[in-house]
Amino acid sequence: MTTTPSTTPSTTPPISAPLTSGRRTRRRVVPLVAAATAAALALGACGGKQPQGTAGAGGATGAGGCEAGAGQVTIATGNSTGVYYVLGGGIASLMSAKSPLKATAAETGASVQNIQQLVGGQYDIAFSLADTAADAVAGKGSFSAPQKVQALGRIHSNYTQVVVRKASGIKTVADMKGKRISTGSPKSGTEVIATRLLQAAGLDINSDVAAQRLELGKTVDAMKDGSIDGFVWSGGLPTPALTDLFTSQKDAVELIDVTAGLAKMKDVNPVYAEGTIPAATYGLPSDVRTIVVPNLLLVRDDFSAANACALTKLIWGSSAELAKVHPAAKELTAETGPRTDPVPLAPGSKQAFDAL
Repeated sequence: MTTTPSTTPSTTPPISAPLTSGRRTRRRVVPLVAAATAAALALGACGGKQPQGTAGAGGATGAGGCEAGAGQVTIATGNSTGVYYVLGGGIASLMSAKSPLKATAAETGASVQNIQQLVGGQYDIAFSLADTAADAVAGKGSFSAPQKVQALGRIHSNYTQVVVRKASGIKTVADMKGKRISTGSPKSGTEVIATRLLQAAGLDINSDVAAQRLELGKTVDAMKDGSIDGFVWSGGLPTPALTDLFTSQKDAVELIDVTAGLAKMKDVNPVYAEGTIPAATYGLPSDVRTIVVPNLLLVRDDFSAANACALTKLIWGSSAELAKVHPAAKELTAETGPRTDPVPLAPGSKQAFDAL
């Protein structure tokens, strides 16, 4: 199996800790979200990494077992100012504290990159939007061939959050023509959704808008200094970076309703659905309708069935604890967890959900 570079174990490093180099990506071990949260959860700090396959392809028990074997796993999350990163750190800490597995979580560009590097052996578990994962198993969109991935389960939903400067005059996605729009990190699920959202409005991301492929932190900075007119972000509620933006720029920015494009989006992928961003999320004047898509935790199809079963029981059985890390974890339930179609559910996870 392919190996990954080792990372020195760390105990709650600061968010500003330098990134360490890995193959084809820049990584940062995710710290615990806050000392108070860590104390409430009584979760240990993330451990180091060792060659893939130790905890992925080989488990402690044979077929039908549901006990994790000792080993180390790596989790691909997303931008440091997004929910994947925060929740991924909580899940890594939960696994390290309450299973024989020691987990590390890394900052990444999110969905497309996560799947590519999951399949390439650089990670054992990866966060992904369900639409990107569906593209992966079908071998379409950003993927030239079907990818051998399965789901541990469905987690929280991502809300398409389209924020514009009030002075920009943008009220609909179609109004973005000729505007400076951040469409998300390269190879991210946000970029996939932004592309499709613009297409649904009759716009081409490459020619009709001045697309800025910025990660979320830089996107928010650009909104604050006025160098972009708006952005598309797909993330859980609340997203920390957007909380910061609406706190500091409340009179200058607003969320817009993008549901006019939903029917065309569903033609591309049926996982898209209508949802609502409650006003209380960011102190908005009123609720805002939007498009939502589920998130999945993915593994390769050679991931140990015993480990998949044990981790699924642990993660989906600990939603109340994980909600102390981020409220999006309240959505982790045994009822919605196995709803991963068209992405196949890992056999060990199916066993776990049947028991839950």
